[in-house]
Amino acid sequence: MKKSSIHILIVLIVGASLALFFHSFDHLAGGSILAFLSDTKNKNTTDDVFPKKKVRLLFVGDMMFDRWIRETSARKNTEFIFSGVEELLSGKDLVVGNLEGPITDQASVSVGSEIGSRENYVFTFPPETAEMLREKNIRLVNLGNNHILNFGEKGLEGTKKYLIEAGVNFFGNAGENREVKRFWIENIGGIRIGFLNYNQFAKNPEDDISDDLAAMKEIKPDFTVVYTHWGTEYAPTPDEKEKKLAHEFIDQGADFVIGSHPHVVQEKEEYKGKMIYYSLGNFIFDQYFRPDTQKGEAVEVELEENKIPVFYEHEVDMRSDGRTVSTQI
Repeated sequence: MKKSSIHILIVLIVGASLALFFHSFDHLAGGSILAFLSDTKNKNTTDDVFPKKKVRLLFVGDMMFDRWIRETSARKNTEFIFSGVEELLSGKDLVVGNLEGPITDQASVSVGSEIGSRENYVFTFPPETAEMLREKNIRLVNLGNNHILNFGEKGLEGTKKYLIEAGVNFFGNAGENREVKRFWIENIGGIRIGFLNYNQFAKNPEDDISDDLAAMKEIKPDFTVVYTHWGTEYAPTPDEKEKKLAHEFIDQGADFVIGSHPHVVQEKEEYKGKMIYYSLGNFIFDQYFRPDTQKGEAVEVELEENKIPVFYEHEVDMRSDGRTVSTQI
């Protein structure tokens, strides 16, 4: 083999190795190193050649794939669970939701447990959940919630592993070291969107979100969204602390706020021309004991460079047979 051919082969091998390393490290760190590096390149080249397009995002609420949902999926397959929202999820540039628990290879402890018992609230989702999310176009999930550590740090690391393998990205304050990046930068057609999480169940949530919003000011994405996990379960309205925090997020640079955790849909608010959805309620869940826990909201957002985001709201119902059904498209 000629020396020139050998040199080319070495360059290709080294380049591929570095790409694989950064992809794995980026996700395992819970950050957005690759996204940031690619954004820098795109900002200097791609954006000058191709015009930025209009981006359509869809935000959904809490997703839980254990208990009755797990049993139903095993009997009827996952296609049945999502059969009522296929049209709603398709055609969006990115669907974002809250993954209310870890993905592990451990056996479920909540299936068959007594309602109200401790085991009934300890979740783990089967490994195929990650691939299922990708197939349904849910390709970015929040991990900053009160159930993500139900199976400890090992469960969290397993979750990240399965999501990486499936090609599903993630963000969120999952209780890790504060030095670990908790945000994600998504570049869609030249529009860069920063995704951050406020998790009231983390150790220092107010400090963490302030740090992350400050980081966004340095990175300067086109839009910044804070996806929260906060509030009181089943409360019909947010409390004053949540309202104060939401306003602070906007004041610190967020373009809009999307909330989860109460398991019911709460009010929306416009503050300084920017939207706050305090809780979208459930999206995939088996809480059939109250009419309001069976109602959820999906929020579609159109983003265009230098324009105010446009919002559309879609109602979804959680049926007792395990399906989530969109009542309007």
